Amino acid sequence: MSQPQSRLDIQPQLEIRHLGLQEYNSIWEKMRDFTAQRNSTTCDELWLVQHPPVFTLGTNGKEQHILNAGYIPVVRTDRGGQVTYHGPGQLIAYLLIDLKRRNWGVRQLVTAMEQSIIDLLAEYRIKGETRQDAPGVYVAEAKIAALGLRVRHGCSYHGLSLNVDMDLTPFQRINPCGYEQMEVTSLHDIGMNVSVKELELMLPHYIIHNLTVSGK
Repeated sequence: MSQPQSRLDIQPQLEIRHLGLQEYNSIWEKMRDFTAQRNSTTCDELWLVQHPPVFTLGTNGKEQHILNAGYIPVVRTDRGGQVTYHGPGQLIAYLLIDLKRRNWGVRQLVTAMEQSIIDLLAEYRIKGETRQDAPGVYVAEAKIAALGLRVRHGCSYHGLSLNVDMDLTPFQRINPCGYEQMEVTSLHDIGMNVSVKELELMLPHYIIHNLTVSGK
């Protein structure tokens, strides 16, 4: 795998990689390769990235939820879930975690991911909430963060996307996460003036905390 543009080791148990703007298919291939090649001693990693415009459809995703893709490419990927949109101004965190080594189930990782976003929002006095029927994080019933995972041989890849300051109109071309007329929002739209770069430095601390807390 080629070297990332930069990286920061926050603690030995989780290596953080800042990858900038990267094509979805390229990062997806690298995640699969990393997961296939890792062993019981491989350090877990967190990849922070943005993607050019792309719709991704999960393993059980129904194409009927793509209403009008237009100029935006559609990739059928191997994560769980339905359809979502990625684009510039959205912070994506891919969690490459050895769940078997932690003796975790997928639910624990999902909870840690959701709580990390809720904790980050709380830092700005914004109340984030979860829904039992639709994984992710919501602000005033509008989705602000989406989740999707794949687990192979006890190890996860894919992760979460947080809408920071992005064009949300492509979400109107799909039923987000398979829900008709689901409202989608961003931090910018709810009045939070913060950049993707700033959140790239903040989010890993909340993820590390919740990976630790959820494991106890």
